[in-house]
Amino acid sequence: MRNTTLLRPRERPVRTKAEIARWRARRGEWFATLEPTLLYQRLFDHIPGVYFFAKDQHGHLMFASQGLMDRYQMRDDSEIIGRTDFDLNPGSMAQAYVDDDKRLISGRARVIERIELWWDRQGMPDWFLVTKLPMMDRRGRPTGVMGLLRRPDEAERRLPVFQTVAQAVEIMRRDYAKLLLIEDIATACGQSLRQLQRRFQTAFGVTPQEFLLKTRVLSAARMLETTALSVAEIARDCGFADQSPFTQHFRKRTGLTPTAYRQSQGKSV
Repeated sequence: MRNTTLLRPRERPVRTKAEIARWRARRGEWFATLEPTLLYQRLFDHIPGVYFFAKDQHGHLMFASQGLMDRYQMRDDSEIIGRTDFDLNPGSMAQAYVDDDKRLISGRARVIERIELWWDRQGMPDWFLVTKLPMMDRRGRPTGVMGLLRRPDEAERRLPVFQTVAQAVEIMRRDYAKLLLIEDIATACGQSLRQLQRRFQTAFGVTPQEFLLKTRVLSAARMLETTALSVAEIARDCGFADQSPFTQHFRKRTGLTPTAYRQSQGKSV
């Protein structure tokens, strides 16, 4: 058997502050020559399951990886640049994203990492890990927000925060169109109602009741955008008792009635 030698980093001479400053100046000069639309964001087009975005301080999208554009069924940069979260997502989701951005730009938060609802490839809400950081100008002032979205990997899904709610989430995503009682979901998961509520709050920042309603509303929004079904039919297919509570919950979470939302998407009633 051959002898193996551990690879060790070579010893490096200590550099002076002046030398480091020169290299940083050279880096700045080099960076200024680059085409800004062809920078690091293109790397994320080659990392499956990871989505990159960058927004200015007013919430307008400036960059998005190709995977993110694909999720919103957009062909290229011309369709997404300048859009806001409210142009792309139901109101309740968009408002949560905007609130995060305000915390970063105001300096109240240095980084935001959390689990949140987002679309999967079938158009259903699912959980994603989100990391957001402020973007700084040359004077060190916040001038925007950049972030990553990614699906949790298998190791992360084994963490307690996921395991305690994973089964409940799957039940809701699978059976949201049926009559579901949170108490029954908790029992099916071997938890008390109080345990499930507490663990959902930890994982998502919302109660399981609100998660179920958001799942139904988000699914309904997608159906309003992509089908010709009537509002009453969509209400029934998304688990609402009838059109009246559907309209109430939909308006509360999007700011629009189902009919107004469909019209806002350029669809005829």
